[in-house]
This record gives sequence, structure tokens and C-alpha cells, in this order.
Amino acid sequence: MYKRILLPTDGSEASQRAILAGVSFAREIGADVVGLHVTPAFHVVTADSAMLEDTPEQYAAVSAARAQKVLAEVERAAREAGVPCRLEHVASDEAYDAIVETARRLDCDLIVMASHGRRGIRGLLLGSETQKVLVHSAIPVLVHR
Repeated sequence: MYKRILLPTDGSEASQRAILAGVSFAREIGADVVGLHVTPAFHVVTADSAMLEDTPEQYAAVSAARAQKVLAEVERAAREAGVPCRLEHVASDEAYDAIVETARRLDCDLIVMASHGRRGIRGLLLGSETQKVLVHSAIPVLVHR
């Protein structure tokens, strides 16, 4: 069965529910988990006010602090369930690609992630990282809603 489960999180409530479900599943089957948070890469030319006001070093420090805070939720859930846990923070402009690549690089055999449930034109225009992972992943993806 599954031995290593990737749990990508953006810190949202939906991601938190998926983390809890993924950790619970991992405990039941004896798997370990990998918590992953992806932040955008730094760009000099951008519309993101955080990047305009920061140096690359400042932006990296703020991103790392946010990732640590978000990933602490994965670590806490895993510790309380007695599930081995590893944490990863990746900078990438394509979150779905970072998720798929991290799963491949760390030999994960399942991805458990949230769906925010955007539908209609909003979902079409904003795109869905979950949908992109489903399309591009070679390993199974369990979508938690």
C-alpha cells in the first residue's frame, strides 16, 4: 500500500482539513507524511507588493517564516497521531509543478490535497492547483473536500 504521503498546504481551512484526513489515513496504514508549502519565487519586476518592497533576502526570510508557520500545522497533526513527518518548503511560480516534482523527488506514492471548490467562471479564470496536479501527476492523488 502507500508508504509516504505528500500533504501540500497553503494554510487555508480546506488544506487543514486535508492534512488531518491525510495524517489519519497515514496512521491507519502505517505510512509517513511529508508536509509541503510552496511560495512564489522572488521577481524584481512584479505586481506583488511584498516583492516590490523587499530585497530577495528579505522576501526569502518572510517566505520561510510563513512556510514554517503553515507547516507547523502538519507537524503538530503528525506528532499527535504518532506519524513520522518531514517538512519541505519550495519556492516556485507553479505550485502544481512543485507539488508533483516534490512527490517524485521524495518517492511519495500518494498526494492528499484539498480542493477549494471554485466552480464556474471563477474556477476557470483562477485555475485550480488541484486540477493541475491531477492532470500532471504520475502518482495517485486523493482530493479532500
